[in-house]
Amino acid sequence: MPELKRLPATRIVATPAALDAAEWPDDTLALRFAPDELLVTPPVANLALDDPHAIIIADSGYAGVWLPEAEALAFLERACEWELPPQRPAFAQGAVAGIAAKLWFEAGRVLLIVPAPLIADFEERMA
Repeated sequence: MPELKRLPATRIVATPAALDAAEWPDDTLALRFAPDELLVTPPVANLALDDPHAIIIADSGYAGVWLPEAEALAFLERACEWELPPQRPAFAQGAVAGIAAKLWFEAGRVLLIVPAPLIADFEERMA
């Protein structure tokens, strides 16, 4: 059974325009949770955003696991009641196995992300 691990990240809350204009290092994954909120993993430092009121903090409140695409889709077919995005790459969020989850789809693999306090529950539902 796959094991979810803490996902070290940086959480950013800023104006949508500032997030739209930001450039992220090539080795990061920037997930837009809302128009004014973004999670970047691995954590990044020294961000320059065009928003003097931006909130930029370390966030360890999520856990994740990369799964091969076929394995992830087999699980999601039985645990997800909403339509998955057909294109790759793609970001989606919604209830998976009754738990709020965030999904990052790439060619050949999928990152499943859940709130860290729900790791055990999510792993149990994946089994």
